[in-house]
Amino acid sequence: MQPQHKALLVIDMQNGLFHATPAPYAAESVLANINQLIALAHLAHAPVFFARHSGPDGSPFAESGPLTQLIPELQMDASHDRVFVKRYPNCFRETELLSALKSADIQELVIVGMKSEYCVDTTCRAAADLGFRVVLIEDGHTSVDNGVLSAEQIIAHHNQTLAGPFVQLSACVEYSFAV
Repeated sequence: MQPQHKALLVIDMQNGLFHATPAPYAAESVLANINQLIALAHLAHAPVFFARHSGPDGSPFAESGPLTQLIPELQMDASHDRVFVKRYPNCFRETELLSALKSADIQELVIVGMKSEYCVDTTCRAAADLGFRVVLIEDGHTSVDNGVLSAEQIIAHHNQTLAGPFVQLSACVEYSFAV
C-alpha cells in the first residue's frame, strides 16, 4: 500500500483530557509515540487528522474553551494537518472526516489518542465498518483508571478486544507509513 493511501488520526489529545487529574496512563510515552507517528506521516506525505471533542456551548467542554484545545506538545503542521471538532465518540458521526478520507483515497487509517474505551474504541469499530483497514497503535492510546479497572487494564483489554475483527495492532516502533 502506498503512503498516499494511509492517514493518521489523532483523537482527543486535548487539554481537558491529557492535562487532567489524574493524568492518563503512560502519558509521556504515549505522547512521544504519537509525535513519532506524526513525524513519520509528515515524512511520507500521509495526511494527519486531529479530532477535538467538544460539548455544548456554556459547558466546560465548549468548542471555544481551553479544555477542548489540542495540547501544544503535539508536533502539528498547521499548514497541512487538518483539525476537526466532534461531539460524539465516533469521529465519523456528523463530521467531515469520512468525506476527507474518501476524497484523499485513504484505505488505511492509523488510530492513536484518547480515551481507549470511548472515542478510540468507537472510532476503530466505525472505521472498520466503513471499509477502512484500521491499524491501532497499541502503545499510542491511553486512558485513566475508572474505579473498576486500571487504565493499564483498560488499554490491554481494548487492544485484545479490537485486534482481529476491527483492527490490526502495531507497536509504534513497528509501524511505517512508507510501506
